[in-house]
Amino acid sequence: MTADGWEQTLGTGPLLGIAAASIAVLLILIIRFRVHAFLALIVVSLLTAVATGIPTGEIVPTLTGSFGSTLASVALLVGLGAMLGRLVEVSGGSKVLADALINRFGEKRAPLALGVASLLFGFPIFFDAGLVVMLPVVFAVGRRLGGSVLLYGLPAAGAFSVMHIFVPPHPGPVAASEFFGANVGIVLLISVPIAVITWYVTGYLFGVWAGRRFELPIPVILGQASQEAEANPPRFPTVVAILLMPMILIFFNTGLATLASAGVISEAQTEAPWYGTLLMIGQTPVALTLTLIVAIFALGVRSGRGMSGIQEIMDNALGPVCAVILITGAGGMFGGVLRASGIGDALSVSLGDLGIPLILAGFLISGALRIAQGSATVALTTAAGLLSTAVAAAGYNEVQLATMVLAVAAGSVIASHVNDSGFWLISKFFDMDVKTTLKTWTVMETAIGVMGFGLAAGVFALAGMF
Repeated sequence: MTADGWEQTLGTGPLLGIAAASIAVLLILIIRFRVHAFLALIVVSLLTAVATGIPTGEIVPTLTGSFGSTLASVALLVGLGAMLGRLVEVSGGSKVLADALINRFGEKRAPLALGVASLLFGFPIFFDAGLVVMLPVVFAVGRRLGGSVLLYGLPAAGAFSVMHIFVPPHPGPVAASEFFGANVGIVLLISVPIAVITWYVTGYLFGVWAGRRFELPIPVILGQASQEAEANPPRFPTVVAILLMPMILIFFNTGLATLASAGVISEAQTEAPWYGTLLMIGQTPVALTLTLIVAIFALGVRSGRGMSGIQEIMDNALGPVCAVILITGAGGMFGGVLRASGIGDALSVSLGDLGIPLILAGFLISGALRIAQGSATVALTTAAGLLSTAVAAAGYNEVQLATMVLAVAAGSVIASHVNDSGFWLISKFFDMDVKTTLKTWTVMETAIGVMGFGLAAGVFALAGMF
């Protein structure tokens, strides 16, 4: 990708050197000199654009374009999710769910229960939307039981991550399946056990360890319920129905799209009004908006609050997450500059001629692209597109094709750092500084990728024996 037809003249070595230097400068500014992350990201993005030779007339459009495209997906999800989460929290709904989980699974198994619930919730719903909706419950459990937010937050966040990366109907594995000609159904059958096993080791067990290693208080970014609300909470089925509603609505979109790509739904059926309507309802912003409207009446009005009181709750929800939204957008800006500079293209071309097994090449290329420019989706689709011709000519069976999808997906999740908008989402919602986020979230994401690849490669080798 280059800016407005401009072609990069720098070689791979200088481009990678500039990328490494820009990341180092960003970390020094934030960690050593305590520069606000939003300002630091803007400054480093600008300097990186100049250093990589992007034409001066294209620098500002590149910055604002990548910033805006990130906000287009993040701002609505975080804003709507924060309002929904605040309403669930202050109504006492989070405490109801926390009590039910603890009573059912026990205090010691609470992190496991949160992770399992997030695995189920994360099947159809995207990472960022699912995490924001689930956080009030995570924080409520943490406040009741005590301990670090990482003890409860990492198992939940890790669950959403593995489902989003490995399991259809999420867009990454579906797109890679199309590039490789893999059967989405077989990808689904193999990806679920790999995702669950990977999560248990890298999300749950690592989360328990990190929770003991890093003592971080439970954030109050989504507010807390009053004593009056906790004394008169909503009914358990009501709260569960509200949290399940976006999952069901989003599945209309992701599920139908997957069935269409697999040929189960014919092309003629995709032209029908009902298909387009369900796809629209299942778009994440629409699903969250509808859920928020239902929650206003089921949780807000039910508690006796007038619309003015509910409006105050909504206002209080948006204020604390403004920094989250802006910093996440600036992280997307930095990643966008790295993509526009041609760093990813140069890297993919140079890695494409390594002469190593295709499954390892897919993991390495996807991982290198992820580290270089931040976007997991860009890394996955670029790597899959680069290798698609070679994979088609390799004569792999259906299981091997499915594991190729998972290997490339595994590479796309490793080393989430400062050029990844998801890194800033976790950092700010968990109220962690950059250094701690690198030691916890970045390590966990890398472990997810490495273990997921190892399991996929093992299945690939076994499939080749039969």
